[in-house]
Amino acid sequence: MIARPSAAEAALQALGITEPAEIDVEVVARSLGAKVKYRSLRSCEARIVGQNGRAIITVDAGARLQRRRFSVAHELGHWHRHRGICLTCRSSDIDRPLNDGRRERVGSNPELQADAYASDLLLPGYIFRPLAADIERLTLAAVRELADMFHTSLTATAIRALGTNRFPALLVCHGQAGMRWFRRPPIVPERWFPRSDLQPESPTFRILFRGGTETKQPVTVKASCWFDTQLAERFTVTEQSFCLPNDHVATLVYLSSPEMLKV
Repeated sequence: MIARPSAAEAALQALGITEPAEIDVEVVARSLGAKVKYRSLRSCEARIVGQNGRAIITVDAGARLQRRRFSVAHELGHWHRHRGICLTCRSSDIDRPLNDGRRERVGSNPELQADAYASDLLLPGYIFRPLAADIERLTLAAVRELADMFHTSLTATAIRALGTNRFPALLVCHGQAGMRWFRRPPIVPERWFPRSDLQPESPTFRILFRGGTETKQPVTVKASCWFDTQLAERFTVTEQSFCLPNDHVATLVYLSSPEMLKV
């Protein structure tokens, strides 16, 4: 059974878009009745105002390319779901990964609704899934290659890849105060809940607390570095991290043993 396209994917398909390089957010916006402007914004990262089927999206010109694209897509999500309302989006409102342990219902939060629309627009499943299917093992190099294709952030791309439910891995974000959020696909049993605090044996610990550099290849560590359970003593995982703003680090934790998916 072929899944019905989301509203964002339908907008892309109406324009005949079939390749990542064809996803021009300004062109998509115009097709939906919105014009994009880039200005220096201080009190917010993006905003949208509209009336009678026409809207103007204003995005902070000082943001990175990937961030600007996501902001435009996020505001188009508001245009689709919350038309008639003047909305101003701060940086913290846009592209907020959630902790799987306290996942918030997307349907109850307008910012999460807009984020979901943006993900479908920038990383549409009908284009993304076939490309992800060619990946044998999800590494940071594979995520970076996809991110370069779609002009999206490593975080958004990794989360989208996990969403295909093909890869036995987690994406975990830590700050110096502990774990901030994580994403875990259904293929990974819920018993594999990441530890709040990083362990000193983990290369990610050295990156976060000792100024270490990002590893170019996945590093094998004991699973107990990441999971506080007796079962973890039996296994190893690989980890590979990348730095995020505000002194945070995101780590791709790959479950190396198929047995970890069965116990």
